[in-house]
Amino acid sequence: MTQHTTNNTHDDLAFGVDIGGSGVKGALVNVRTGELVSERQKIKTPQPSTPDAVAEVVRQLVDAEHWDGPVGITVPSVVREQVALTAANIDPLWIGTHVQDLFQGHLGAREITVLNDADAAGLAEVRFGDPTARTGAVMMLTFGTGIGTALLIDGELYPNTELGHLPFGSTTAEKYASSKVREKENLSYADWAQRVDEVMHAYSKLFNPLTFVVGGGISRDADRWVPLLTVEQDVVPAQLRNEAGIIGAALAVKENTKP
Repeated sequence: MTQHTTNNTHDDLAFGVDIGGSGVKGALVNVRTGELVSERQKIKTPQPSTPDAVAEVVRQLVDAEHWDGPVGITVPSVVREQVALTAANIDPLWIGTHVQDLFQGHLGAREITVLNDADAAGLAEVRFGDPTARTGAVMMLTFGTGIGTALLIDGELYPNTELGHLPFGSTTAEKYASSKVREKENLSYADWAQRVDEVMHAYSKLFNPLTFVVGGGISRDADRWVPLLTVEQDVVPAQLRNEAGIIGAALAVKENTKP
């Protein structure tokens, strides 16, 4: 997905950072075209993944690109008025942290916006992905360390849904069917797809979306598991794959989207 072009003006650019439970990824993005205009860099999420430790990794990524402009950042957390209210797959110290202040303390005085990781991916897919993401009720699912969710109505986001934490049997949806679970339990794509299908049927009963968009790194192999799903909705692989969070974060800071 990464593309390089010489037709970039400073006004079109923002740095996007996608913080996950296992890695922190970042790149410079042309928000007009949705292109990554620098190589995507990744650093392992520090352990413990405390706010200051992760913010320092973000600073390293931004400094490596010699970037002094706006930075958009995703976190696996509910973010309301720039305060993290939950901590999914990151240290509990994030809860109650004013994330904008945190990152400005490490990155200096510049424009910074922080938002939920799946919400950022949803914003990016609406703008630059499959056109179906802009029509009707859409649920985007991002499969990684957990399951991120973004609810969209005609391209407009309902923020901070975090439906990966929905109770599911004796566990939660993401602890049953995330990409990490597939790897940890060494599940075949067929066995894992059956679990995903069960979770998606539950989401379908609750929310009745018109379309599911599935993203995360495992969407690169969509042809190996999406055809095995039996939900009545169309299931569309995310076009931006694992770069959606980075692109959505950059979009958010340029458009001053602050949930």
